[in-house]
Amino acid sequence: MRIVREGDRDRYLSVLFAPEAKRPALFALYAFNVEIARVRDLIHEPMPGEIRLQWWRDAIVGEAPAAGNPVAEALIRAIHEYELPPAAFDNMIEARLFDLYDDPMPSRIDLEGYCGETASALIQLAGLVLDGDAALATAGLAGHAGCAQAIAGLIRSLPIHLARGQCYVPHDILSAAGTSPEEFVAEKGGEAGKRAVAAMVALAREHLAQFEAGARALPHSLRPAYLPATLASAYLALLSTASVDPFKQIPDISPLRRVMVMTRRAFFGWR
Repeated sequence: MRIVREGDRDRYLSVLFAPEAKRPALFALYAFNVEIARVRDLIHEPMPGEIRLQWWRDAIVGEAPAAGNPVAEALIRAIHEYELPPAAFDNMIEARLFDLYDDPMPSRIDLEGYCGETASALIQLAGLVLDGDAALATAGLAGHAGCAQAIAGLIRSLPIHLARGQCYVPHDILSAAGTSPEEFVAEKGGEAGKRAVAAMVALAREHLAQFEAGARALPHSLRPAYLPATLASAYLALLSTASVDPFKQIPDISPLRRVMVMTRRAFFGWR
């Protein structure tokens, strides 16, 4: 719980809307996500990062001792209790290998695949914890929600990525905007860069609209899994204002507004 509270405030708040009996498993899932998402922050070379991610792979399938690592122990308990598919965790870890390097994102399809294996998969896994039968029928909805959430998050983190020399904006989007991954990272702005960011915002909104259209029929039991994604709308609105420079600022919304948005969706859903 502490790891999620400090490392992923949006998901931390969402768990508080879940039934108490489900919270330990949700915190385990989200803490695992924090751990693998911040590997790049903890290492200076890709190889140690790969070793760290491989350890998680081995621990999940029982090939490495998880004893002594409270997150791994809790995650394994959740996997067994709720019969969560190990392949989903393997795919999530595989996707996170991209974070360790400075390779450009090849295309929009690759970006959506990355988002699907990370944020969308996490929503689906949380759904399996909350209501397994209902979650199986909403995989497509989780895909759109995760893409909207992850793309908004990547745009918000743009200053951090650019400082590292990373570029998550797909090559085809950059090309259409009149720039390249190398120029985008080097210039940290410019008209072409702004067009690329605007295209990313539009892509996130496209997925958000598809999610919200389907979310009207989302079962009440699954709402907590989708609450973090519902904040994407507020983040994208901030990123579209003239007062925010996405190349230099990490826009955020107030804690009160986060709680208000989640509370409304948790009790009244998407209408």
